[in-house]
Amino acid sequence: MTQTRVRFHWLCGVALAGLLVLSMLSPALAGEDGDLGFDPTEKISVEWIPEAYPVVGANAASEAEMRKYTEKIVGSDHSFDMVPIPGGKFLLGSPDDEPDRSPDEGPQVELKIEPFWMMSTEITWDIYDYWSQKLDIARREQLKQETTKWDKLGDAVARPTAPYSDMTFEMGHDGYPAICMTDYAAKMFCKWLTAKTGRYYRLPTEAEWEYACRAGTTTAYSFGDDPADLDDYAWYFDNSPDGYAKVGTKKPNPWGLYDMHGNVTEWVLDQYIPDYYAQLKSGKVKAPFAIPTKPYPLAVRGGSWDDDAERLRSAARRGSDPSWKMQDPQIPQSIWYHTDALFLGFRVIRPLRTPTAEEAKLYEPDPAVIAEYKEAQGGKQ
Repeated sequence: MTQTRVRFHWLCGVALAGLLVLSMLSPALAGEDGDLGFDPTEKISVEWIPEAYPVVGANAASEAEMRKYTEKIVGSDHSFDMVPIPGGKFLLGSPDDEPDRSPDEGPQVELKIEPFWMMSTEITWDIYDYWSQKLDIARREQLKQETTKWDKLGDAVARPTAPYSDMTFEMGHDGYPAICMTDYAAKMFCKWLTAKTGRYYRLPTEAEWEYACRAGTTTAYSFGDDPADLDDYAWYFDNSPDGYAKVGTKKPNPWGLYDMHGNVTEWVLDQYIPDYYAQLKSGKVKAPFAIPTKPYPLAVRGGSWDDDAERLRSAARRGSDPSWKMQDPQIPQSIWYHTDALFLGFRVIRPLRTPTAEEAKLYEPDPAVIAEYKEAQGGKQ
């Protein structure tokens, strides 16, 4: 048993004890030549998105106008930084001679990525709970505040059922990364955030995530090839305090993104397909985004506080697994929580070009999975 699994199983034991007590909670679809196939500045909108809530620096009609800005969530004291990521070409995957490389990281394939903004850190509990626990609605009611157009749309977005355990597992709340959510929960948070800001937010694709993580580098990590330097940039098995750490407490990568290596593994949009890069290279598939068709495995990236150094490499890949909700006592198990994934979180991106309504459907949860769950729950969300 690896040292990573020793720690994970110890924490699972803590989680199970708590549960027992409580039971007595895009890139563009590129053509064969890698070209985008459209003008990134073209003004196309997803129909339901409200007008943008005014935020200094958030508007840009072209990549040249993109700036770092601080997003504000309407009706709250919460905000977070969005960092501009320039568009460009890069090699997805790792070279054959990279130490600790896995077969699913190759062959390398050149892709062209649209410009986008990415959240500088992982989503934290204080922001996530404002949505998941309906704290925005409670605050409005308590302070007798007017319900704005952004609030009305946000209130209509599906939210998680009440958690059946403390999902922080006493590792920290304010300023610490939110964990244990499913990809469905992460996507619904993005939809709520879009409604509350009037700007289109979503999870990154696997290619967008790696492009942003590398930040123009071709080395194993964004800071070089030597894992001995990880202590300066990442929380991982060798230096973590038996749990995650506050976001943004290590050095950022060259593009100003924190915790892309370690702290918590991050959801991306793709189905995890081990030989997908080979399919791209051969031309068998055209789109670098592997559209999900089943609930498992989905791709996650970046490694975590509970992982060894090799899992934190820029190209390292992993797929989700049903065992991540093994201790979920509900029947059927929750669509919102991965109780055993104490290492799993996410961050959001905002593409410069808002997608068309048809394109945006590709980033939505699989309707078949949602229908199956709702049927099992008697129609409940």
